[in-house]
Parts: sequence; C-alpha cells; structure tokens
Amino acid sequence: MEFTLFYRGELKSNGSPNEKHRIRRALHPQLKYLWELEPLNAYKDWVSCSKKPARSDEKKLCLLEKVGNFTFAPLVSSKIFLATELIITLLRPEQPGNIIIQSGDIDNRLKTLFDALCVPAQENQLPTGKVQEADENPIFCLLEDDRLITSVQVKTDRLLESGSNSKEVVLLIHARTKVTKHVMNNVHFI
Repeated sequence: MEFTLFYRGELKSNGSPNEKHRIRRALHPQLKYLWELEPLNAYKDWVSCSKKPARSDEKKLCLLEKVGNFTFAPLVSSKIFLATELIITLLRPEQPGNIIIQSGDIDNRLKTLFDALCVPAQENQLPTGKVQEADENPIFCLLEDDRLITSVQVKTDRLLESGSNSKEVVLLIHARTKVTKHVMNNVHFI
C-alpha cells in the first residue's frame, strides 16, 4: 500500500514534545481519512476495538496504543507485521542542496519528524498539560515505532513562495508499506 502525507509548518531540530505533538495532530486527519478508504476501511475494527470476535476462541486484533491519557492508532505496526519505506520531499525557503540548513541540521529535523510520525514511547514524550481532543480519540499516526522504517530517501528543494516564513517547511511524506511476515491480517498490504 502506498500513500502520501502532507505537512506545512515548522520542523525544528531537536523538537520538544509539544512540537512533535503539533506535527502529529496536523497529520492525524489525513491518516484518519485513510482508514475510511479501501483497503483499510475493511479493518476499521482494528482501531475501534469495540466489536467482540465472532467466535469465543478467536482473538481480537487491536492496534490501539495507550500512552498516559492519550490513545493512538498506528497504521504500521508490528502486530500486523508491517514496516514502511519513506520518501520525503522537504521544501524550504532556502537554497537547494544545503544539507546543513539555517533552521538546523537535517538529521535532527528528520528525527523530530520521525518521532512525530510515531506513537510516543513514554508519557514524558507527550506535551504536558494537554488533554486528548474528542475528535482525536484515537490519534491516528503512521508508526507504532520508528524501528519499523526500513529505508528513507530525502530530497530537498526550495519552497517557491514569496514571503515564506524562514522556519516553515512543506513536507511530502510518501509511505510504502512492506509486509515482514505473511499472515492473513496483512494480505491487503502486499
């Protein structure tokens, strides 16, 4: 399965939990909508976890992850033996090619992005004093863990927009899911 996510906003080096959560919240509506489309709409019970299994001996698959007071729904999960490859296009109001950029080195900016694409590993990686919004329960995110990223390709170019904020970026995040073990639950991801 392949799809592209879009993000426009700041992408800081060594982003704080608040900044990572802001990016996570910006991507949430796109990922939530993706679950309404084929083939994911056939598996919506994986992220609602409300239906009981048809048979008493059948185990219910639930992708939801609880961290502190927040509930997350990752698409790429070890529970269904998925990984992902990412192709990221980073548009910024700077000269193309400068890998060390004025807003911070690209490695640390990508680390901020990868953390934002994931379910936070611990409660201290969540913003303090925030509560989960009703329309974000669960918060849809791309990854259970960034260890499920098997390859990354990054292309940078100039954001061709006059008057752009020097800290603003536009990201196109193309994801291609990969099956790590063939099971019935992931046949549509092949």
